[in-house]
Amino acid sequence: MSGTVPSPHGSPAPTPVVPSAAALSAHATSAAALAATRRQVLVGGAVGLGAALAGIGAPAAHAGTAPRARSRVSDPFTLGVASGDPLPDGVVLWTRLAPDPLAEDGLGGMPDRRVRVLWQVSENEDFRGVTASGHVETGPEAAHSVHVEVNGLRPGATYFYRFRTGNEISPVGRTRTAPAPGSSPDRFSFAFASCQNYTQGHYTAQAHLAEEDLDLVAFLGDYIYEGGGQGTIGRGHLPAHETTSLSDYRIRHAQYKTDEGLRAAHAAFPWAVVFDDHEVENNWADDTSYGQDVDPREFLRRRARAFQAYYEHMPLRSAQRPDGPDLPLFRRLSYGDLVDLYLLDTRQYRSVQDDDGRDDPGRTLLGRRQRKWLFDGLAGSRARWNVLAQQVFFSQRDFADGDDTAFSDDAWDNYRVERDIVRDRLAHAANPVVVTGDVHANYVCDVKADFDDPDSATVATELVGTSFTSGGDGLDQRPTDAVQLRENPHIHYVNRRRGYVRNVVTSTEWTADYRVVDYVSEPGAPVGDLERFVIDEGTPGVRPRG
Repeated sequence: MSGTVPSPHGSPAPTPVVPSAAALSAHATSAAALAATRRQVLVGGAVGLGAALAGIGAPAAHAGTAPRARSRVSDPFTLGVASGDPLPDGVVLWTRLAPDPLAEDGLGGMPDRRVRVLWQVSENEDFRGVTASGHVETGPEAAHSVHVEVNGLRPGATYFYRFRTGNEISPVGRTRTAPAPGSSPDRFSFAFASCQNYTQGHYTAQAHLAEEDLDLVAFLGDYIYEGGGQGTIGRGHLPAHETTSLSDYRIRHAQYKTDEGLRAAHAAFPWAVVFDDHEVENNWADDTSYGQDVDPREFLRRRARAFQAYYEHMPLRSAQRPDGPDLPLFRRLSYGDLVDLYLLDTRQYRSVQDDDGRDDPGRTLLGRRQRKWLFDGLAGSRARWNVLAQQVFFSQRDFADGDDTAFSDDAWDNYRVERDIVRDRLAHAANPVVVTGDVHANYVCDVKADFDDPDSATVATELVGTSFTSGGDGLDQRPTDAVQLRENPHIHYVNRRRGYVRNVVTSTEWTADYRVVDYVSEPGAPVGDLERFVIDEGTPGVRPRG
């Protein structure tokens, strides 16, 4: 493809250490006092905050023009640790070495050379008995990021992991593998969330998320925001301009991870991540910049830089490593015969937004290859619940009162024919549920066989989660929400508080708790249950349950 750039060099495959990384264990004994203050501490089954994070030494947030404090050069783990994409026998482990994470060159204060990083996995938080260990090398071409794909673990098991380079040991993370193929787990507990604009709110909800009891977090996009806004709460973006270069995107990702609440949530559970638009640019589509006259070749070069930085900061497998402006993001995670989770990409392959073309059958949001992959997966699934984890509003949403109509040009409504085809395929899958982010509000929707006929069959359920922080403190409803509820009788609920959706899935029902904080403009807001909805197995649609 013209306009591409070379793919970044990732870390090589891990080299096993036999028998069990004795050097790391010996160092852990001599550095016990350091590790006790720096590692994540488990409290009540979740990774706690406070002392658990006090020793990481990440710099505080600053406005774009303020002087920036520097971390100790000897502390490379300022961005914490993470795990992701669990399989029955393993997970991805992630960290990035960055003693000065906001360094202006985007390289995190690391030397211009490759560095050896040791890793260790144990069933015990104190690492008495090491299950797996090894080492990798990483260098400046990957911003000294580390991706380790650990295999050979037990299905459905909890593990702890950590890294070491030189004399420094990372915080401890906790992760969990997926159940064995063909097994019948009693439950699957996960949360989904999206949209965490750093300048618009403190990451209080992420800190509360870290204290939940979950198997997985599904993050549905807008992990960073590309703009240069400084906001009004003392958390201005760095750099203080829109991100376009590779160093810009690296600094922006690092800045977001300097927040201890976000680090704690990553260290507590495996995450499955997908991007939306702001990881690159607002409302982009395929090779096209939204509303700007940019040569598609130049936009693809920008997209390649954004994707490289995204991969460097996410717990993604090598299968998701970008090749220039192409990042193969869509994939499926399975939890025994209980849940198949399809992680979709609604950006890379979409037709350009066009209000006049929403009924054009040639327009696509998924692209032909991803659509075939999804339909083949749904047709062959043996799971009791089939879940689409994706970015933009799926159900019809008419904003206009009366006989007029008005739809979002960035949501599935702008790709109506393909949306209806996907809906019809979902109707033939077992217990289909769509989980969605993007719109900074909580919604609950019946997916109708005909959205224009309220009496038509309900074929699936859509749960839409609010933002972590984007949009600021939020409120219960806007005056215009009454119009949405009136014009779209399949939408049962709208609320605009900030938070996340916690879900417990069993063989008989799906329970969704909408968890919110009252404010994000200041730290310290408590979290509470706003509303609970239940989907009964075999019966599409929701019912409220107090």
